[in-house]
Amino acid sequence: MSSPEPAAVLALSAVSKTFASRQQRSQALDRVSLTVPRGVVTGLVGPDGAGKTTLMRLCAGLLAPDEGGIQVLGLDATRDSLAVQASIGYMPQRFGLYEDLSVQENLDLYADLQGVPHAERETRYASLMHMTGLAPFTSRLAGRLSGGMKQKLGLACTLVRPPRLLLLDEPTVGVDPVSRRELWSIVYRLVQEEGMSVLLSTAYLDEAERCSEVVLLHQGRVLGSGTPAELSARMQGRVYRLRLPGSRARTLQAAVTGAPGVLDAVVAGGDVRLVMEDSTPPDPQGLLPEAHEATVDPLPPRFEDAFVTLIKAGAGTAPSQPAPAGASKDWTRGESMIRVQGLARRFGDFYAVRDLSFEVDRGEVFGLLGANGAGKTTTFRMLCGLLPASEGALSVAGVDLRSAPARARARIGYMSQKFSLYGNLSVCQNLRFFASTYGLGGRRRQARIDWALEHLELGPMADHESAALPLGYKQRLALACALMHEPDILFLDEPTSGVDPLARREFWGRINQLAEAGVTVLVTTHFMEEAEYCDRMAIMAAGTLLAMGTPAEIKAAARNPRQPAPSMEEAFIHLIEQAEQETAA
Repeated sequence: MSSPEPAAVLALSAVSKTFASRQQRSQALDRVSLTVPRGVVTGLVGPDGAGKTTLMRLCAGLLAPDEGGIQVLGLDATRDSLAVQASIGYMPQRFGLYEDLSVQENLDLYADLQGVPHAERETRYASLMHMTGLAPFTSRLAGRLSGGMKQKLGLACTLVRPPRLLLLDEPTVGVDPVSRRELWSIVYRLVQEEGMSVLLSTAYLDEAERCSEVVLLHQGRVLGSGTPAELSARMQGRVYRLRLPGSRARTLQAAVTGAPGVLDAVVAGGDVRLVMEDSTPPDPQGLLPEAHEATVDPLPPRFEDAFVTLIKAGAGTAPSQPAPAGASKDWTRGESMIRVQGLARRFGDFYAVRDLSFEVDRGEVFGLLGANGAGKTTTFRMLCGLLPASEGALSVAGVDLRSAPARARARIGYMSQKFSLYGNLSVCQNLRFFASTYGLGGRRRQARIDWALEHLELGPMADHESAALPLGYKQRLALACALMHEPDILFLDEPTSGVDPLARREFWGRINQLAEAGVTVLVTTHFMEEAEYCDRMAIMAAGTLLAMGTPAEIKAAARNPRQPAPSMEEAFIHLIEQAEQETAA
């Protein structure tokens, strides 16, 4: 008679792991103990560098712990690592698709690697292609798939042999909301229909709320665990909405960040969401002495409130306002800095962008949103002078990009979607290189480097190789390099993809200060709550403009009896699906 399977599919007991480099020793995990229940989705959340990926690799038998024990499906992950790897599915952050192979060829390759019998493949492939919606694309090269489709193919390749335990390391990073929702539907289906157990790490806290249980890691230690509802309930009576009619939400947020009693302040729906240090109700006149019309109302807590509170308590950090990200400029509102009229970009007979028109004023934060493949990055590259337009007129800072692209590029800063600095150079060497690239020399170059090290808090990492930096520091360095020449316009292409909520808050604090100083900001993002920071936004689909307006106007356009008060993500998905239905009709 076989013994019953344990209730936990994964158990860590006092696990520690340290990595050593030429520069320092890093404690990735420090006596971590946790269990993952059978047949549910367990979320693993924490800031950059918390140890999430290290924990995943240890559980997959790809690393050995320095101390402690790991049981995976009843196997010792260190002693029986090959058996563990044969029993689980593991999808790392950068899954190894072969982009010059077709979807079908990728499936065949991973079926060969995982030893799936040929007799079982046809049925399994059909199930996976139906589940992921990739059935019409089996002959397409993987390199020609959108970001969301690549993630779904990566998941399908991981599942060609059905595992009992599935490890997913941030599977939705850089994926648009529609594709994120589709990936979650697949995960739920695997749990409900195939009885799979899932451990999933994520940088999106709204995703963590969908998990049955959540484990919060910080600096290699477990800070807390439980159901999202249990963790959120601890914040009852500490969350409020601050409203001031006629005030910009980002200006209001800057005014109360770091105020006595305020633990966290974020822009939410045109107002500011406050998390207080205790259950004492905030006094609006105490927070904003000059604003007599300011009001506060209690809000139900959410998991993000609990996450930020636990992290700040664990780190012992007080809330603070980021130092200015750039010098203030003399400027007047209403001056048009970006003009696009009838813009199009054609690749052969295919239009990546068609008939796009909009204007962006000085000091405005303008969002360019859309699903993967909507044409956002192509538009960005044209506006930066990196890609010539096929049709239409476009100018930045009064310079015609079609006739003087080099002169226009001198007025803009660009922060790309992927970390594109020189990984084998130190932080200081990158700063010096980019300052020289922008024509800065002598005292001005040194002054800007000193500014970046001080105000973007890069000083402690000045001599570290850029490739080895935590993601939050990479983001700061990329922003510093884009700002070395004090540009009038800043282009941000998905700048916070994969960045944890605390680093995201810090980043947007700096961007908001830039906008208040008169810098025009054009940003793309897949994180819909982040879109609330935009003054206006344009939503693209299939290379064309779908909708444009303030966040409130975009949400109002998506209002219906089923969703009388849609969130930004719900509004985005509604508009995209509506466009797809009209196209199909």
